[in-house]
Amino acid sequence: MRYRYTIEQHTLKFRQPAGTSRGVYTERRIWLVKFEDTLTGRVGVGECAPLPNLSCDDLPNYEAVLNSLCDKVAHLGRTDFEDLRPYPSMTFGIETALLHAQRGTYRLFDTPYSRGEEQIPINGLIWMGTLDEMRKRVEEKIREGSRCIKIKIGAINWDDELSLIKSIRERYTEKEIEIRVDANGAFKTNEAIEKLERLAKYNLHSIEQPIEKGNWNEMARLCRTSPLPIALDEELIGINQPQEKAQLLDAIRPQYIVIKPSLHGGMQGSREWIELARERKIGSWLTSALESNVGLNAIANLAADIYGPNITFPQGLGTGKLFVENIKLNENE
Repeated sequence: MRYRYTIEQHTLKFRQPAGTSRGVYTERRIWLVKFEDTLTGRVGVGECAPLPNLSCDDLPNYEAVLNSLCDKVAHLGRTDFEDLRPYPSMTFGIETALLHAQRGTYRLFDTPYSRGEEQIPINGLIWMGTLDEMRKRVEEKIREGSRCIKIKIGAINWDDELSLIKSIRERYTEKEIEIRVDANGAFKTNEAIEKLERLAKYNLHSIEQPIEKGNWNEMARLCRTSPLPIALDEELIGINQPQEKAQLLDAIRPQYIVIKPSLHGGMQGSREWIELARERKIGSWLTSALESNVGLNAIANLAADIYGPNITFPQGLGTGKLFVENIKLNENE
C-alpha cells in the first residue's frame, strides 16, 4: 500500500449567520482527508466539504463513499479521475491531500503567489441580511481595502437591494469599486430581464445565476439579451463529463463561468471547465464554497497556477474569516 489515510469529520461554526436566497448557514460540516506517503513519510491534508442540498455528491452515506474512494487511492498509489468524476467535493479533498503529501508543503504549485512574491486580488463578500446590516458590511469591506464587492441578492426586498447598490454607485464609480451580484437563482423567469435591466443602470460587472438552474433555453435567451453580463454557477453543478460541459457552454453561451472546485469537479474538473470556456472566449474566475483554511488555501494556489502570474482579475476567495475557529495551517509549510 503506497498511502495510509485517515478521515476526520469537523463542524465549523459561522461567526454570524451566512444568508443566501436558498437559506441561512449557521454551521459547516467538513471532512479532512489525510494521506501519509509510506515511502517518504510525508503527510498531506485535503478538505472534502459538500454543501447541503446543493452539491451533486451531498450523499446520506457520504463518509462511506469517501472511505471507499480513499481506500482505492491508497492501494493504487494514485487517483483514477474517471472514478472520481461523480464526486467533486471528494475529488477536491483527495487531490489536495496527495499534492500536499507529494510536495511536502501547502504551497501546492510553484508560482509567484506561493513564493510570496505577489498577491491575488479578491472580492469582498457581502452576505444577505437587513438593509442596514448589508450597508454596514459594504462600508467595512471598502474600509478594509476591497475594490471589488460581491453582493448576495434575492432574499430581501428588491427595492432595498437596488437602494443598496445605488448608494454604492453614487459614491464610487465602476473604476473605483467593481460591483458583482449573485442571485443564486432567485429571479423568476418572467421577471428576470426587467430586473437585469434595472441592475445594469448601475454599471455592474456581472450577475451570477439570475434564474434557477436547469432551464437552458431561458438562460441562453437571457445571456443573449441581457444588458448585464451573466455568470453561470449552480448551472454547472452535476455536469461532470467533458462532452456535457461543452454541450452546456455551447447551448447557453454565458459571458462568464464561476468555478468552485468543491462543486465543479475538483482541481482537474475545474481546469477542464476553464479550458473549455477559454476555447469559446468565455471568461471565468475561481471562488470558494465556504471551505476552511485547508480548502481555501488550495483554491488560492490553484487560481495562481491557472491565471497567474500577475493576476489582476479578482477571485472569490474572501471567506477566510467566516468561522469562529478555523483549521490552522502549519506556517512552516
